[in-house]
Amino acid sequence: MIARVVYAFNWYNVGAVLPLLGTGLGLSTYQLGIVVASFLVGAGVFQVPAGLAALRWGNRTVSVFALVLMGAFATASAFSPNWIVLSACRFGTGAGAAFFFAPALGLITSYFPQGTRGPVIGGYNAGFAVGSAIGLLGGAVLGAAFGWPSALLVGGVALLGCAGGATIGLPKGERLTRRAARQVWDSATPIFRSRSLWALSIGTAGLWAGFYIAAQYFVKFAFDVHPGWPLALAAGIPTLMILLEVPGGPIGGWLGERGGEMRRVLLVWGVAAGVALLLVPFLPFVALLPLFAFLGFADGVVFAVLYLLPSYLPESHGESLSLALSFVNSIQIFLGSVLAFGFALIAQGLGYTAAWWFTGAVALAPLPLLAWVSGRRGAVGAVALPKPATVRAVRAPNRPA
Repeated sequence: MIARVVYAFNWYNVGAVLPLLGTGLGLSTYQLGIVVASFLVGAGVFQVPAGLAALRWGNRTVSVFALVLMGAFATASAFSPNWIVLSACRFGTGAGAAFFFAPALGLITSYFPQGTRGPVIGGYNAGFAVGSAIGLLGGAVLGAAFGWPSALLVGGVALLGCAGGATIGLPKGERLTRRAARQVWDSATPIFRSRSLWALSIGTAGLWAGFYIAAQYFVKFAFDVHPGWPLALAAGIPTLMILLEVPGGPIGGWLGERGGEMRRVLLVWGVAAGVALLLVPFLPFVALLPLFAFLGFADGVVFAVLYLLPSYLPESHGESLSLALSFVNSIQIFLGSVLAFGFALIAQGLGYTAAWWFTGAVALAPLPLLAWVSGRRGAVGAVALPKPATVRAVRAPNRPA
């Protein structure tokens, strides 16, 4: 969970200093969009390889490796002399993020039996929210005081420290069926063919992009449209959004476990969030505060349910869960990186009003695909629910001495 917080810091510390990067390196909005999108492309390309690696070598090993990889590239990005090198370093940082996300979530999930995982997964996502808020606000403060490289350097060094802490602190009792390469591929095939996972991934990809754009680009939007706002004030609005993910995550996980029909939870909160994104360019500062607070809570609810639902699908329970989550996240990030870059292009060519309308529209448009997802917790969960004796056998090795 501590590593998850620091991991998230390195997602959003760049967004906090985008205006400073533009000034310091002489970058246009278009070039800044490439810097932001490079991270997402790296995170998307390596999601599925991360899930396959977890099947082969285990969640714990892959998670620690990911922290080292991400930390090395994040540290190097602080010394970038131009936007090309910075984009390459952000791509490498994204690759490390890919190898951390699903294996770490799969590892945490393995510590708890089905029926109790919802709040745990929500709490894992809340850790991302905490780190993101620190990345936005702390990154802005560090950048204003010491320059943009300081915000990136602190994040990279902290990741390397987390790698050492994880090596010492994570339990070593993970049970894993060792597989040859052919066996790994055979285990992965049902994931790649799952109609539910495809529909879940594409149906919520617009929401993923919308939440990311709201958190990452709002500082730049405020800097251009409201130049009288201090940088810290502009960063405070998306920071409020991300902080509200903290209660939204566990509550969303609880709703997913208790609600029976997870698709309904995703649809209701997704539609409300899409409409909220459409309103961003028309509201004054006073109205933006509650709007972004709602977006943050909705973000927590949506992604807690999104990551909970695959654990109840027959094709993605047990050791296959990490690959299923990687598969879902890879599709969302691939589409999200294109949409995030599209926001920058539209903002530069047609203005920010058109860009925010674009963001809301792409959040809403694919939601009907959720009808193809197996969303009933009871019917699906009964397939994979372990017996009490099995739960004790699995959990015992993970208890600290």
